Amino acid sequence: MANFLGLMKQAAELKTKMEAMQAELDQIEVEGSSGGNLVTVKINAKGELKAVSIDPSLMKPDEKEIVEDLLVAAHAEARRKAETLLQEKMQALTGGLPLPPGMKLF
Repeated sequence: MANFLGLMKQAAELKTKMEAMQAELDQIEVEGSSGGNLVTVKINAKGELKAVSIDPSLMKPDEKEIVEDLLVAAHAEARRKAETLLQEKMQALTGGLPLPPGMKLF
């Protein structure tokens, strides 16, 4: 019975830590860029787009498709950075234990 109570206490502590990490993820921003920094995007660690910056040299009607492609590439880079950051934080939180398949933080 003592082992079960200890396990329940650990689960409650982990839940509290996970909730704190969720709040922290809303505050962390990562940046991705493309086209030699002509386009940059900022996302939070949950992958939500927060800001976009486009160099004025790209603001020409005939550059529309290039800008669109650069936005997608910059977002993909920022998303990869956010996923890496999330994995690092989860490893620190769980002591390196992997999460069960399908368990997501957001």
